[in-house]
Amino acid sequence: MSEFDIVVNGGLWFDGTGTDGQLRNLGIRDGVVVTVSTAALPVGPDTEVIDAAGKWVLPGFVDVHTHYDAEALVSPGLPESVRHGVTTVVLGNCSLSTVYSTPRECADLFSRVEAVPRESVLRILEENKTWRGPAEYVDALNALPLGPNVAGFIGHSDIRTHVLGLGRGTDKKTKPTAAELDRMGSMLIEAIDAGFLGLSSMTNALDKIDGDEYRSRSLPSTYARWREFRFLNRILRDRGKILQSAPTINLHPNVAAFFVESSAIGRKKALKTSLLSGADSKAYPAIVYFMLTAAPLLNRFAKTNFRWQHLPVPFTVYADGIDLVVFEEFGAGAAALHLKNEVERNALLQDEDYRRWFRKDYDNKFSPRIWHRNFYDAVIVGCPDETLIGKTFGRVGDERGVHPVDAYLDLVVEYGKALRWRTTVANHRPKFADKLAASPGVQMGFGDAGAHLRNMAFYNYPIRLLKRVNDARSSRKPFLTIERAIHRLTGELADWYGIDAGHLREGDRADLVVIDPAGLDASVDGLFEESVPEYGGLRRMVNRNDAAAVATVINGRLVYRDGEFTPGFGVEKTGQFLPAGAKAPSVGGRVHAGATV
Repeated sequence: MSEFDIVVNGGLWFDGTGTDGQLRNLGIRDGVVVTVSTAALPVGPDTEVIDAAGKWVLPGFVDVHTHYDAEALVSPGLPESVRHGVTTVVLGNCSLSTVYSTPRECADLFSRVEAVPRESVLRILEENKTWRGPAEYVDALNALPLGPNVAGFIGHSDIRTHVLGLGRGTDKKTKPTAAELDRMGSMLIEAIDAGFLGLSSMTNALDKIDGDEYRSRSLPSTYARWREFRFLNRILRDRGKILQSAPTINLHPNVAAFFVESSAIGRKKALKTSLLSGADSKAYPAIVYFMLTAAPLLNRFAKTNFRWQHLPVPFTVYADGIDLVVFEEFGAGAAALHLKNEVERNALLQDEDYRRWFRKDYDNKFSPRIWHRNFYDAVIVGCPDETLIGKTFGRVGDERGVHPVDAYLDLVVEYGKALRWRTTVANHRPKFADKLAASPGVQMGFGDAGAHLRNMAFYNYPIRLLKRVNDARSSRKPFLTIERAIHRLTGELADWYGIDAGHLREGDRADLVVIDPAGLDASVDGLFEESVPEYGGLRRMVNRNDAAAVATVINGRLVYRDGEFTPGFGVEKTGQFLPAGAKAPSVGGRVHAGATV
């Protein structure tokens, strides 16, 4: 027997299926877990040994909702995810992919809604976009020195823009012809044949376009009528693929239409549907009961195959001045974000008619919303006037004898982006956060890795969930077992999405993370900033809790250990594109055997 490439000794091993952890030693060779044993394993002179005594050994985490599409082209190691044990990421969410459209169109579609610098995204795509379709895109990804494995959706806005153009694709009067619908369908089939998971779409009109020509129009997929959706959904259903989307947030919600489309009643099969977002909203506290009950009941009685995507941590967001996507949801906020020029924007913010408009939107209790619109629940965390730090805008308004909106706008005008503040919009009540994390109708995701770089950092949300589960176990108030939580973050996701990931059994590809439960402490909630050279030196919010995930292995290669990436990471290839519904070969070229249960 040839020696192992890696031996993981003495850890509590979880295989990703939800079964109990067991003390085992793992032997890895040629990118595959070849031995899981109670006996000591032989170690050769070139064997990498990971001492996992007192630690948990589990499959690498699967992050099903990222926006790394541009970043992966210039920083393919994706270290902010890998350092927290994520070994598989899904690109192309929320109708946004970079497969068909031109670099300029992609930059306009992607940048504003995902809060990344448009100039950087445009430059990255102009310098790196060589593909003209899905198969070439997969080849381009596989040619990169990927850190994690990658799977992807094809974006509805990407397809629609390529067929109709960005102008017609964002015009309410546009009705695609039969030939244009057929072309969209052919492009979707082409992507499915190339191994994509399915189609991502978006119906929520608050997601806006960047650039100049069509600035502040909503994403193209939001202009599609249900005739178009049903046409594309039929292809997905017939091929057994997935629809990822989000319902409207307005006075005419369309979530029921998604339920009808997912149902197998009167059809041969259900349409797999994953929607944003299962959350305990501050704006609508009672809606959590709908989130908890809708999917389980529909899946059982209406023959749907439906899941909410859920971020299993408090949804806390930060903002520099007025740069925050939640302001897109009402007219006054969107009008301010429409203006790129700071002088013009400040003039608007000081105009009394505009302020009356903003106050009216703020005080309107009946308009649909994501943000709770309560400046008494918005804390200043950074400001040149240090006496304001720690105060809410509501308190500042009280002290100055003005409306909270006026206090906020005054400070934005005075300090601009130097005014930094935070608020929590959802998942703030532990009781309901626990219920959502345990619900069979939700799946772990929606961390938005690679997007909203100044607004939030959820790269380590799997670790933060494990901390909550571990703490609850210690306090005798468990809401999930450790093995069930691991399953929810790994094998459950991989199985539902149909990708070769999320399991750690003999014959499986060796993607794993070693977790030290002693490191599941308050440090996992910490936030830091790190410069991103690829985005012009912008300082991204990140997580740094190196005592929790102490080692990450991808495709049988140790890439991260004890706070440091191993030599060659991000330069030498470890990850690969994972085609939907197929076993993927190891990076070294060996196709591993089928996994055993």
